[in-house]
Amino acid sequence: MARWQDVCKVDDLQPDSGVCALAGGQQVAIFYIPKDKAVYAINNYDPFGCANVLSRGIIGDINGQPVVASPLYKQHFNLKTGVCLEDETVKIPAYAIRIENGSVQVSITD
Repeated sequence: MARWQDVCKVDDLQPDSGVCALAGGQQVAIFYIPKDKAVYAINNYDPFGCANVLSRGIIGDINGQPVVASPLYKQHFNLKTGVCLEDETVKIPAYAIRIENGSVQVSITD
């Protein structure tokens, strides 16, 4: 069953950057892009570098897709789907995320 969990306040987000939060026992990388009025959540684990580092990656846009480049080996992950652009057989979890009453909430499946 999915439920929404508060992870931080909107003021805790870094514009055009990522932060890491713990949600449902998982490290979640949260990215805030104010010019698009968008917030994204993916798992923080980089399957290529085998480390929890994606929240430290550089965000950007490739062919209209919001992405984060891993700080380790530079693979790009789609922020909406979690799919790796360089190897589409690799996918990390992407989570539903919303802002409610000044709080950032991530949908976690129990």
